[in-house]
Amino acid sequence: MNLFKTLFGTFLRTRRASRHFRRTVVPAAVNGQVTLRAVPDELAHALLRSAREDLGDTLAKLRGHPGGLSESEAADALARMGPNEVEHEKPLPQWLHLWHCYKNPFNLLLTVLAIVSYLTEDVKATLVIGTMVGLSTLIRFVQEGRSNRAAERLKAMVSNTATVIRCPEADEAAQLGCVPATRIEVPIQRLVPGEVLVLSAGDMIPADCRVMSAKDLFVSQAAMTGESLPVEKDADGHRSFSSVLDASNLLFMGTNVVSGSATAVVLNTGNRTYFGTIATRATAQDRTPTAFQAGVNSVSWLLIRFALVMAPLVFLINGITKGDWTDAFLFALSVAVGLTPEMLPMIVTSTLAKGAVLLSRKKVVVKRLDAIQNFGAMDVLCTDKTGTLTQDRIFLERHTDVFGNDSNEVLKFAYLNSHYQTGLKNLLDRAVLDHVELQTELRLAEHYKKVDEIPFDFDRRRMSVVVSERDDHHELICKGAVEEILAACTHVLDKGVAVPLDADMLARVYRVTRDLNEEGLRVVAVAMKEVPPRKMVYAIADETELTLVGYIAFLDPPKESTAPALKALAEHGVTVKVLTGDNELVTAKICREVGLTVNGVVLGPQVERMNDAELAIVVERSTVFAKLTPLDKERIVRALRANGHVVGFMGDGINDAPALRAADIGISVDTAVDIAKEAADIILLEKSLMVLEEGVLEGRKTFSNMLKYIRMTASSNFGNVFSVLVASAFLPFLPMLPLQLLVQNLLYDVSQIGIPFDNVDPELVREPLKWNPADIGRFMVFFGPLSSVFDITTFVLMWYVFDARTEADQTLFQSGWFVVGLLTQTLIVHMIRTPKIPFLQSIAATPMLLMTVIIMAIGIFLPMGPLADYFKLQALPLSYFPWLLGILLGYATLTTVMKRIYIRKYGWQ
Repeated sequence: MNLFKTLFGTFLRTRRASRHFRRTVVPAAVNGQVTLRAVPDELAHALLRSAREDLGDTLAKLRGHPGGLSESEAADALARMGPNEVEHEKPLPQWLHLWHCYKNPFNLLLTVLAIVSYLTEDVKATLVIGTMVGLSTLIRFVQEGRSNRAAERLKAMVSNTATVIRCPEADEAAQLGCVPATRIEVPIQRLVPGEVLVLSAGDMIPADCRVMSAKDLFVSQAAMTGESLPVEKDADGHRSFSSVLDASNLLFMGTNVVSGSATAVVLNTGNRTYFGTIATRATAQDRTPTAFQAGVNSVSWLLIRFALVMAPLVFLINGITKGDWTDAFLFALSVAVGLTPEMLPMIVTSTLAKGAVLLSRKKVVVKRLDAIQNFGAMDVLCTDKTGTLTQDRIFLERHTDVFGNDSNEVLKFAYLNSHYQTGLKNLLDRAVLDHVELQTELRLAEHYKKVDEIPFDFDRRRMSVVVSERDDHHELICKGAVEEILAACTHVLDKGVAVPLDADMLARVYRVTRDLNEEGLRVVAVAMKEVPPRKMVYAIADETELTLVGYIAFLDPPKESTAPALKALAEHGVTVKVLTGDNELVTAKICREVGLTVNGVVLGPQVERMNDAELAIVVERSTVFAKLTPLDKERIVRALRANGHVVGFMGDGINDAPALRAADIGISVDTAVDIAKEAADIILLEKSLMVLEEGVLEGRKTFSNMLKYIRMTASSNFGNVFSVLVASAFLPFLPMLPLQLLVQNLLYDVSQIGIPFDNVDPELVREPLKWNPADIGRFMVFFGPLSSVFDITTFVLMWYVFDARTEADQTLFQSGWFVVGLLTQTLIVHMIRTPKIPFLQSIAATPMLLMTVIIMAIGIFLPMGPLADYFKLQALPLSYFPWLLGILLGYATLTTVMKRIYIRKYGWQ
């Protein structure tokens, strides 16, 4: 079901990038409205026929039954129709994945250089450049393959199922008349046409379906039509529809149930659905970059623009001073290659993949690798109260009458309401149903039968069931939030007698419920009325003139881990704000118990009255928001983002879905409703703020390692080009041959492979980390010229000490600078990876150290070994190496001093 979230993002023009798919559906804009690409007429006509024809005929065509398929029928249909998967959910073929790994500006530039080298008969340069392209592509291909496989394994840990009705096998069905035997959960991939689904609030619709029965069913079709308001669906197939999307008895893959309940028969699955057909017909790619992608792109283009300026300068200076324009052109292209961070895609992919695997060990499943950066950048976490601050194990603590006295009567009505509702059963319902007294003593369900149900929605904040104990009357039992129940009441039950709910009585009721709230109890009111048994279908309009029976009060104790987790998040620069639909008194009490500072409590009705400017001020200074609707939560998240915060939202209910989508990073749990899991970027396998805090730190470590590579590459490349410009202006020969420059760049790139596995200093992850391209540019200009100081020192050394002044001696000169350049580039990795003194105060991880030693050894071996002639190098005199050691020590010392200056002036991150 990650498929739905991917395509939703594109349909709704949200800021999110597509998930793990290569291509997404591209909507067209018509008069400012989002519309879909046309689907084949045959599909639209077939769906309309299914909507209009008799339900029995539809079932017969699908080989289905009103009571659902049997296990063998479902298995046969699955073998015949295939899994319920849209084509673009599948990974790219290996050859196409390899092409994508090759197809980036850096590799294309290298390829041009290889072609030019081949045409000029420079076979060695062609081989070296080909090796660079091959290594860059192959490493990225292998790492992305591992990353994709790891991501799929992680996503498989998150359950995505649908509820279906299973009919007995054929021989039993003949005897039973195919009476539904069981409701079972099946993976959505195993759904087949003819399957009968049971839907309730919070469910994603996993296939195209026709409604068989519905009760106050409202569905969000925003992904299909662009309409923000939910539409009502029913089982009526006899009215006329202007288009297939207007059919009130059709449900489409990718939409979701907002409220109500229904049964529906599956018409089409996978690529044969309306949604799947659009996806398979889409050929364009429309990705909106995330903040992370935009940051990487900005740095890449910074270096590319720098190369576009510097390479022509190098070409002109060498052409004018040396007179050989062909060599000058090849050398300038080599410089351009040296400036392009061709290993950046591989480093980014490897680092993110490693971060995702490490997070999975901490019970954090990353659905979208790019989300790791937002995880580390998050500075505000908005969370619900239940299950995050509290234990998520709600106990039925009290059941009282209107005046606060214990009452079994209110317990009976609450039990009947929870038992017979078919919608989304929340923790409160489970607490009532699990109550020992009810199961062992009352056995109420045996004496009642259900007549009808009025499902819950977030506007009314209540739900009702209608039951019948005898044939002379029906009992409408309503439970919900105190204020919403009182709005529908005209009487209260006092010692078995209904008395009017006047102003004095209302004040008394509020005093009782307030006292319960102040004890930290969550209060749900229960009301009822008896009605004549004249009708079998009830609606919201029937929730009037109720009699308040009493209250059921629940206790959800705070978790022991919550207080230390909040403290740890605060120490790491993350502000926690509580956004809940619960009562403000209960919320404030829980917050105080877990040590969360309550800087004023803001209520949902107050939020609704504020304009955006007022809300922007309030969200900054307040930490607790109570009695919120789903849209209130979304507004608060958007207001925080508009104020410049990177906002995470943690939720698990259908009411959390809008805020999850609005946040920079949506966080949910494996036990959440489908729509919440689909809206989330990260899934927690354990609903704990402590797990979240560990995930934040891992996200920051991942980001920090990526930043290391970008800083190293930018500063090192800048210094090298500056040195090349100086050498080109004054030397009678090229300071380094194109082939040597390419080999040096290749070795340097290989040395960076260990970066994803590097250690990160604890101080670097104490605060949120954000992309700042301007900081990268400043860092490059500040540290880049440092290497040039020692490059120029090397030029002077080779010119005056070793007399490498003529074209005949240029090989010695080039060999000396080749070694210094490679070793200083490799050394800068350790100097810039930490603000501390490297090797003494902060030691790199073993893979980093190992790669450094190997590359430095190769750098010295090439001019000193048997391959020297091949690369047009020559052995350096032994007297060169003390000078080399002095240059390296001087470089390390100067860089350390400049780091201190830079940190004092700009900070490190």
